[in-house]
Amino acid sequence: MGVNEMIDKPAKGAVHGVSLMGEMDLYLFREGNHTKLYDILGSHVIEVEGVEGTLFSVWAPNARSVSVIGDFNRWEPGRHPMGPRWDSSGIWEAFIPGVGHGALYKYHILSHSGGQELQKGDPFAFWWETPPRSASCVWNLDGFGWHDEKWMAERKERNALDAPHSIYEVHLGSWRHVLEERNRSLSYHELATKLVEYVTEVGFTHVEFLPVMEHPFYGSWGYQTLGYFAPTSRFGTPHEFMELVDSLHRAGIGVILDWVPSHFPTDGYGLGNFDGTHLYEHADPKKGYHPDWKSSIFNYGRNEVRSFLLSSAHFWVNRYHADGLRVDAVASMLYLDYSRREGEWIPNRYGGKENIEAIDFMRKMNETLYTDHSGIQTTAEESTSWPMVSRPSYLGGLGFGFKWNMGWMHDTLHYFGMDPIYRKYHQNELSFGMWYAYSENFLLPLSHDEVVHGKGSLYGKMPGDPWQKAANLRLLLGWQIGHPGKKLLFMGGEFGQRGEWNHDASVSWHELDDPPHYGIWRWTKDINRYYRNTPALWEKDFERDGFEWIDCGDADASVLSFIRRDRAGNVVLCVANFTPVPRQGYRIGVPADGYWREVLNSDAERYGGGNWGNMGGLHAQEQRHHGRDWSIEATLPALSFTIFEHTGRGAKEGGDGPR
Repeated sequence: MGVNEMIDKPAKGAVHGVSLMGEMDLYLFREGNHTKLYDILGSHVIEVEGVEGTLFSVWAPNARSVSVIGDFNRWEPGRHPMGPRWDSSGIWEAFIPGVGHGALYKYHILSHSGGQELQKGDPFAFWWETPPRSASCVWNLDGFGWHDEKWMAERKERNALDAPHSIYEVHLGSWRHVLEERNRSLSYHELATKLVEYVTEVGFTHVEFLPVMEHPFYGSWGYQTLGYFAPTSRFGTPHEFMELVDSLHRAGIGVILDWVPSHFPTDGYGLGNFDGTHLYEHADPKKGYHPDWKSSIFNYGRNEVRSFLLSSAHFWVNRYHADGLRVDAVASMLYLDYSRREGEWIPNRYGGKENIEAIDFMRKMNETLYTDHSGIQTTAEESTSWPMVSRPSYLGGLGFGFKWNMGWMHDTLHYFGMDPIYRKYHQNELSFGMWYAYSENFLLPLSHDEVVHGKGSLYGKMPGDPWQKAANLRLLLGWQIGHPGKKLLFMGGEFGQRGEWNHDASVSWHELDDPPHYGIWRWTKDINRYYRNTPALWEKDFERDGFEWIDCGDADASVLSFIRRDRAGNVVLCVANFTPVPRQGYRIGVPADGYWREVLNSDAERYGGGNWGNMGGLHAQEQRHHGRDWSIEATLPALSFTIFEHTGRGAKEGGDGPR
């Protein structure tokens, strides 16, 4: 029997006319403003007239016929046909009694375009088979008992622009392996204990997961997403991923998810050519094909596609309690000529290179997310000088909460990578960032992108012998903590992993047995703890009067000094010596009389340093310097970052810092 014959011979039990989509849903879907399509399209276990089954709904406007194939009908097309809705929406529906939670399925589509026969996964599936298998799975997300009420009630304050953000960036598959079991990755359930304990101990405020959304190729790290509504099944079930998020929240740790609306892979069972037409992607390869990633680009000008992406963004915040989304590759969405030569792109209707439809989509996404979900933040990975990325859309901005400061990252790593003897000629690479620091709400990333593809690890980038490498890395981590902007550090950087990141291998935890790396780890713990407890280091990140240079011009000594302030007027002094030469008797102008306690010194013995320091602190002297009436005469250890805290008292107080 051929496909055309089977169309007219439905199997017993296929019921049409059952729908979860009302008139307002259809209006919003067509308008491009629907944010909860996941409650309507896809597969949903429901009860119809006392009979339990699954309602399947899929958008395929160019289909001649659609049927559900699965393990419940031996994957035979036509046995459970779907019926088109009467409203010409292009949505096909079928209620199949007896099919329930856990059933595997796909959609068999016969297209009007040349009679193509396609087998497609469900764009709205809540779970998928583990790749390379590619079937969607009926999954009921209800039933998980959330226990993060305290976090959800407090997260508006926890995620605020004037709150501390020290983010631990994690690739779940390579964070830790179980060596005894063929070197497998930890499951969501195991991570709910081990990762939570570790992040709590080291003192990060948030974790950011590289995309957990289902993806065919593990080596893409999740950035080639196909399951926009499903956590990858490689590490467990949707409920087990909920358990991980819930456990982090109960420990007081926020959860940020990387999300990729910029492109999707061309695997045959995915979104590409979905109903025999370019349904989700642009038809013209000059707009619909990404030359760098060999993937398809969403058609942001198609309203139904906008609703799909809006719904995905809201889904992770709503159903999985994510505290924010980090949107990948925003620059590739903004520019029609991104990574294209002349003649390989199509100008917008005004003749420009700006992608007007993508810009409108991002503004709508941010507007709706911030309106509907209290206390969340969105972050843009945007690598160009596009203005007002993190400014509200009503002011002409894109509406993101934060923007990755790629310029700070590139300049800082370039500076740290050079031999200290040359650093005096490049001090502007560190100081220049303050000229534009308040143009956006910047986040300072030391991310996964900087420790792969031959770039080496953070530790490996540092010059000098092993002692100097460790000292330089402690200095880098201190510099990041002191600099205005929120912080992000990729896993392994917190203890100076020697080798660059390999997604097929675990983080090199055994290196913590090496004293220099253990010392870096202790430094990370201590600066995270101090950072969280010191509002001067985060409360006014985006306010100009929260930062003030003491001296950014001493290039000959390669020393930079500055102060940070909180709203109560408390001040901390940060001093960095970027050479392996200790500076004794180094005079620094300070804003007040009294005692300046040395609260952190990266050269302390506990961190693997040489234990040079200031006997716990210094008294200010009435000697004018750096344009200030008071100054201190400090010892600056080699390759060190030191923080002094003004006590407001004249009498010396004890300290446990280096002598």
